[in-house]
Formats: sequence, structure tokens, C-alpha cells
Amino acid sequence: MSKQPVAPTATAAAGEVPMHLFRKAVEQAALAISITDAKANILYANGAFQRITGYGQDEVVGHNESILSYRVTPKLVYETLWAQIQRQRPWNGLLVNKRKDGSRYLADVTITPVVSEDGDTTHYLGMHRDVTEVHRLERQVQNQKTLIESVVDAAQVAIVLLDDKERVVLDNQEYKKLVSDLGKEPALKLLAALREQMGDAFAKAHDKHRNIAAREVCIETPKKTSRWFSCAISWFEEHDVGADAFYEPLRRHYLLLTIQDISEIKRQQEALRINSLRALLSEQERIQGLRETLAGAVYQLEGPLNMLSAVAAMMERRRDNGADLPAASALDEAMQKSREALETLRSCIPCQSNEAMQPVDLNEVLVDVLKLTTANLLSAGVVVEWLPSSGATTISGHPAQLTNLFKQLVSNAIEAMNERRGGTRELRLTCSTHADHIEIRVEDSGPGIADDLRYKVFQPFFTTKGAARQHLGLGLAMAQEVINQHGGTIDIDPAWRTGCRVRVQLPLIAGGSHD
Repeated sequence: MSKQPVAPTATAAAGEVPMHLFRKAVEQAALAISITDAKANILYANGAFQRITGYGQDEVVGHNESILSYRVTPKLVYETLWAQIQRQRPWNGLLVNKRKDGSRYLADVTITPVVSEDGDTTHYLGMHRDVTEVHRLERQVQNQKTLIESVVDAAQVAIVLLDDKERVVLDNQEYKKLVSDLGKEPALKLLAALREQMGDAFAKAHDKHRNIAAREVCIETPKKTSRWFSCAISWFEEHDVGADAFYEPLRRHYLLLTIQDISEIKRQQEALRINSLRALLSEQERIQGLRETLAGAVYQLEGPLNMLSAVAAMMERRRDNGADLPAASALDEAMQKSREALETLRSCIPCQSNEAMQPVDLNEVLVDVLKLTTANLLSAGVVVEWLPSSGATTISGHPAQLTNLFKQLVSNAIEAMNERRGGTRELRLTCSTHADHIEIRVEDSGPGIADDLRYKVFQPFFTTKGAARQHLGLGLAMAQEVINQHGGTIDIDPAWRTGCRVRVQLPLIAGGSHD
């Protein structure tokens, strides 16, 4: 970057920002910034420029900005750009650039001429950011909007008109398809679902003939599958054309219900949510496993060090009594180095997740767990029985940690059943609400856990699977830690003899109802 002469000043103005601060601000800016001479030869590029383009400082300085140009940008865009900045006016627009590795990205570029006191353009300040993803999302939204508009224009949504007694007056072909799928008069089923969902708000809107914007409702088909629809209500008023109504106008109101099947969209959203949750849980498991491994290593090392400390103390007492113990000093030094190494190891333990405590519905958590483990359950041929609680199941907790907890318990149950050759493979997941707590039971038909191991399995690094199976024995130890953080309890039911039953009890939020 070339240095421009700075006019000296007699005294610095009060509150003047130092020049080096400007440089640091530019260097650390998240926006890609470059400075060129009047011919667009690069004199300086900040860190963000290097991160976006892939070019290092030494690879771009001295080269023309055209090093980033890509042929798909129309020539007219560049001509307009130069015409604007040569008139000493800033230019902003979108350019398709290429990185050092040849990949392309869409850049939102702003170029500002730097004009000297003589009125000449001496440099250009370029700033740009990668808006490829923003552009993709905008296009995706626009494409979806266009698609929806096309569908509506082609009347590919179910439309039904009902009179004031909710009798069907008019419908279209898409509505007739719903009749064959959902049974007689699906409009009445959807209106009943809206009434239940909206409560008094629906009654007020209905009585005053107010429109209701699109709302999502779910109903069950005769085949016991769930279908999601986006329903909107509009009202139309008809004037009576009879002679009796000439002086006293009579009006009839009709309800227009538009119904759009959004089941596939909901499935995609649910799949995306589950995939995002799976990625989050995987990362948490990795961090938690690292925490437990390092914490266990520290715990294992502290035992021998404590013994060595006791030996050192004994030797120190003997030396105080006049004994000649040359090894005592060496032992003290070894102890000091060992303690320092132990503290270094302890400092490497990752911090706990800072996920905020919030109301968590355990019924919903367990449903998510079953979705997350569906592939493993199917591959293992496990028959699942899910018994949700009909009472309140909301507790205060960390959603991701609780999901990971029950996912670990279900995964352990699947592994246990895989170890057992032949026989039935059954998993029962039960959630029940009591006066002050919620109990979740995970029951499997595996080989079970011996009575003398009921408590050992919760110890770090203890495993019944063997070292050859590459199990660290941290799963139940991690589960125990999560339970402790939530003020609950976890144990293995000694009375359960047809496999293994793990019982988890978590405190219910005050004021919740119970069975």
C-alpha cells in the first residue's frame, strides 16, 4: 500500500482518532477491502479480501483487480462501472467473481474514487462481500413464490363455498379429490379443527364475518395418517334480488374456504429440523465425550499423584529427622512438574454448553428421539411401543442435552438387543406424569444388567462391551451428569428381569397437572 503524504498539524484536535487505528479497523473489517491505483492495480487488500478470494497479500498486490473477473459478467456492467467511477462517482453493483481455486461467487461491490485536492482521481477504494448464498435464497424464495402463484392461478387449490348453515354450495375439482381422500365433507373437519385451535377468536371472527388468514391445521385421514393443510377463510355477502327485499334489503353471507395441502412441506421441514437436531447432538456428544475423557484422565492421574505426594511427605519427615535422602529433591521436582502437567490437562477440558434453561415438553423430546433413531431401530428389527403421558410433561431444562440423554439410552438399548442372538427385539418407551415429577422408562428385551453392575455402569470408563468394541464407557456417565444438572434421578430397575429397564425421574414445573 503506497503511503500518501499527511499534512502536518500544529496540534491534534481533541478526540482525534489515531491513524494506526484506521489501519487496524480496515485490516480487521469483515468486509473485503482493497485499494488500487488509478489503473485498478491492487496496492492493498485486507484479511477479509484474502479469506473471500483465496489470494494472499503477496499474490494480489501489483496485480489488476481484473484477476477476480469472470466471463459471465456482461461487458456492459464493466463499461457502466468505469463510466461511473471515471466521473468520480461511487458505483455499486453485483459482479460474478472467481476465487484463486477457480470457484465462482457473487460479489456485492462498491467502488469509490479517491480524489486528491487537485481534483484528480488517484486511487480507488473497493469493498465487496460474498452474497452468493443470499442470492440463492432470494432466488429460491422467488421461485417458490412464482410456483405458488402459478398454482393458485391454475386453481390447483381446493376451494369450497358454504352457506350460513355450513352447507356446501360450490366446490372445485381439487376439493372433490379431498373428499375421496378424507371422506365426506372435509371442509367441516377442517373448520372443526380451526375452531379447536383458535377458540374464542374463531367464534368472534365467524360471528362478525371477518376474514381469517391462512392457518395450518392437521387432521387424521381414514387410514390413520396425518395430513397438514393451510386454510384461509373469506366472507362474501349476497343481496337478495327478490321484490320483498326492495325496501328492506336482505343479505346472505357465504364462507369461502381455500385449502392447500402442505403435508409434503411439513415433512420436509420436519426432516430439516431433525437433521439439524442430529448435527447439533452429534457436536454436543463430541464435546461432551472430550470433556468426560479429559476429566476421566485427570481423575485417573490424580490417584497416583496423591500417592506420590504421600510418599514425598514421608520422605520429607525422614529427612527432617536427619536421614540422608538424595531422591527426595528429585521427587519433589517430579511432583511439581506432574502437577503443572495435570493443571494444563485440566485447562484443556471444554466448557459446558451455555444452552439456556427453558420449558421442555418431554413427550415431544421422546418423539424426536424416536425419529433420530428410526434408521437404527429398523436395521436392528426392533419393535417399538411408545406410550406418551396424557398429563403435563413440561419441565425446565436444556432441550439438546435432554434429547441427547434419551437418545443415548435408546442407543444403548439397541446395542444390548443386538448382542442377544435370536428372540424378540422390543423397545418400550413410557412417559408418565406424577404429582411432582415425570418418569420416563426405557425398557428393552436385551440381556439386561447384572445386579452387581447396576451402579458401576454409571462410572466413567466402565463398560460391559469390552475394549475390543472400542467403547469408552462414557455414555451412562454422561447421562448421569445431565440428570444431575436437571435435579433428577436415573437408575436401573432391579425388579425388571425380562431385559433392562432404565428409569429417569425429572422434576415437574410447579403448577403442572398430573395423572
